[in-house]
Amino acid sequence: MALPGLAISTDQAQLTGRGLEGYYRAGRRLLSRCQVRVAGREPLAVQARMTTADQARFLGTLRSSPGAGPDPDIVVERIRHADGTERITLHSTSPRPLRFPVEVALGTDLADLGAIASGTAGPELPASVHDGGLRWSCAVGTSAVTADPPPADALASAGLLRWDVELPPGGRTTLELRVRSEGAGPLRAVGRTATTPLAAARATGEHPGAQALMRVSVEDLQALLLRDPAHPADTYLAAGVPWRCGLAPAEALTAARMALPLGTRLAASTLRVLARTQLPGSGAIPGPLRDAGPRLPPTCTSTEATVLFPVLLAEARRWGLPERETEELLPAAERCLTWLRTTVGDGTYLYDPQTDGPARCETQAHAHRAALLGADLLDACGRPGGDGLRQWARAMGSAFREDFWVEHPGGGGRPAAARASDGRLLTHLGAFAVHLLDTGLLGGGELAPGLLDEVRTEQLVRLLGGPAMDSGWGLRGLGADEAGYNPLGHRGGAVRVQETAVAVAGLAAAGYEKETTSLLRGVLAAADAFGHRLPEMYAGEQRTGGSAPVPHPAACRPAAVAAAAGILMLTTLAGIRPDVPAGTVTLRPVRSAPLGEIGLTGLRVAGAPFSVRVGRLGLAMVEEAADGLQLGV
Repeated sequence: MALPGLAISTDQAQLTGRGLEGYYRAGRRLLSRCQVRVAGREPLAVQARMTTADQARFLGTLRSSPGAGPDPDIVVERIRHADGTERITLHSTSPRPLRFPVEVALGTDLADLGAIASGTAGPELPASVHDGGLRWSCAVGTSAVTADPPPADALASAGLLRWDVELPPGGRTTLELRVRSEGAGPLRAVGRTATTPLAAARATGEHPGAQALMRVSVEDLQALLLRDPAHPADTYLAAGVPWRCGLAPAEALTAARMALPLGTRLAASTLRVLARTQLPGSGAIPGPLRDAGPRLPPTCTSTEATVLFPVLLAEARRWGLPERETEELLPAAERCLTWLRTTVGDGTYLYDPQTDGPARCETQAHAHRAALLGADLLDACGRPGGDGLRQWARAMGSAFREDFWVEHPGGGGRPAAARASDGRLLTHLGAFAVHLLDTGLLGGGELAPGLLDEVRTEQLVRLLGGPAMDSGWGLRGLGADEAGYNPLGHRGGAVRVQETAVAVAGLAAAGYEKETTSLLRGVLAAADAFGHRLPEMYAGEQRTGGSAPVPHPAACRPAAVAAAAGILMLTTLAGIRPDVPAGTVTLRPVRSAPLGEIGLTGLRVAGAPFSVRVGRLGLAMVEEAADGLQLGV
């Protein structure tokens, strides 16, 4: 993938038209079928692998003379690009000259992704011969395939291109197919241009999984970038492939925040895109409802996005967002903070906007963080309102520790998942609680205070690190001993990578390294099983010897928040806490060095390259930084 381009197939290389298979551009399937036959037969698939986020390589073999022995004498290599280009190379390993036909059967329905996913796509369209290739048209558009070299025959009725190939011993030849939407120029993916907003960071060290996870995470983020059509200079991350190839405000902000170690340009452009969507009058950022599982009504992502906006701006400023851009985005952040205070009103908590909606635990954590970081931002920019936000945050924090904490008769306790409008508590344990550990970055490398005191934080850590929550592959969305637990429940027991990454970062910041290490190693093991392209979620089944994580059938892979989670988890090992306005960067590494020695290069702080190394003893050393940036204490 390299959005808006996307290619989906099985590891057999052939595009058969079944399911989601095909080449897509901006959510429309330009080609659903591309089946190669050599000497009248399909090659035997022997290998398929991703070489980069936007390219896959397939190898197949066949014997042109079946009675000649077991060894193949033709190797077929297919290099498939997300931009709609496929290069087919045929290599002879035979000691004699070979002559054989090559046929490519093509077809498409020009359906959009939503219709395909819901099973309502229509039949294949009739083809016509066009410019040495084939062309399909319907009311929604036109698609064409051209070939180089041109085929000897192009049969519209059969949807077939045909070549006669002659290969000397050891010879090879290449055919190239190009799929295009008529009227559209060559596909230019945002992440493959010189103006990409993300730094090409790398990880080195003793753990090979860390190196691969960093590389693939950066590649996937690059490939998920989209441009704002009305303001092409601004980019943002699509939510995920294949189901959500567009803007999801809460996920775009969350991913941009986790990707701040790759620079502030993505954060700034994402904030500009969403500032233009703010509702006049209220200042809220619109967003759809999101299913919250069987225990709670759907959550309002508009609320999540609105309180996350000032958090991202405040933290991006600490990472080095230029003051001019901060000032430009400040009015939108102020409107978000005004919305927060107006919506809470004289009350204590931020409730869901629907009638009798609950006050969710994670929503209070998001709002509390927004108030504290927003107040810090307003003060730094000489704007009023900071004192009022801090006063509300203190009052809410004091009440939260009493109203949202459920004591157990046998000792200990847990945070409630939500508080109904009538005061009733929903007491199940789930990954929502990790957001209580994410307090946000203030000046001098310090973190904002959280909603839990030290004793309650320690109890929460015990719960998150216990077998009910830690699956061995990451953090379950719902505790395994809770009623209704389902390891494949997307909000009822599956591992969601974003929440596990938030837990890793929060646990490390609070000094709970045993639990940090267990979750981090679990996700790295899962990443290895998924080729280091983490899906947004997978089954929460318990990890056992020789087992593998079970994919979730509805998961996006890649997903912006999962790819960015890889960046967050690896940079957490170094504990990078910049305060560029103050000219400092503080390191709080994980002292137990759970992955051994690790080096992180090509990050960006203050708009300049930043590199850090953490040794086996857990000591961190800055190897490259912007001029004038001092190491804090």
